[in-house]
Amino acid sequence: MTQTNIQSYSLDYYLNLKYPMSIYPEEDGGYVVLLLDLPGCMAQGKTLEEALANIEEAQELWIETVYASGKREISLPSQLEQKI
Repeated sequence: MTQTNIQSYSLDYYLNLKYPMSIYPEEDGGYVVLLLDLPGCMAQGKTLEEALANIEEAQELWIETVYASGKREISLPSQLEQKI
């Protein structure tokens, strides 16, 4: 069975996009970062710097996984969609 990729752009295009982040400080310390445009894509860290580094890795893995599966479209960043 042949798998059809439903993505409109190349993998590199998606990997280079900058998605808006929501950053939440935790009561017990540390931070949680969410990318609302990529459902389920989140990361945490003990420091803000660690949380931001972790979300970069999480974003890359999320996009690569969804792109390879071809089963779901990858959303453009909400800020970018408004400009197009």
